[in-house]
Amino acid sequence: MSRTHQFALKAAAVLWVIWGIVHILGGVATMADDTTGGFQGIAAGVEPGELEADYHPAVGAILNQHGWNLLWVGVVTTIGAVFIWRRSTTAIWVNAMVGGLFDIGYFVYIDLGGYGTFFPGTSMTYVSATAIILSFWVWYSNCDELAAG
Repeated sequence: MSRTHQFALKAAAVLWVIWGIVHILGGVATMADDTTGGFQGIAAGVEPGELEADYHPAVGAILNQHGWNLLWVGVVTTIGAVFIWRRSTTAIWVNAMVGGLFDIGYFVYIDLGGYGTFFPGTSMTYVSATAIILSFWVWYSNCDELAAG
């Protein structure tokens, strides 16, 4: 594996750590806040007053489930980043599926809906996409070598 490929995998790993930490913090913040504050944090592109309401407790429970999902996805991708750093083919695929698919949902429903803000929302989509592109480029260029260990 060339030094360029090694650097690309390390860069992808660092990007996944950044992405993971932002999602861990977002998950904790979402679960720690009340329902209104949780929605205001996620839909930061919406005027905060428009999201103030007397939400049913079930809505808060669903939002907390989303916060939990933010948390565990961040933990998985952060752990996966360690293995990507160590050239794990499995981690490249797991992080791409877990983080990438998670971000597709954000992009489709929040970004395209006009409810998000560039930071941290849209910028994290760029971070995960860059990590996926870098690691898949290395995987594709070196799949025989990576599979051998």
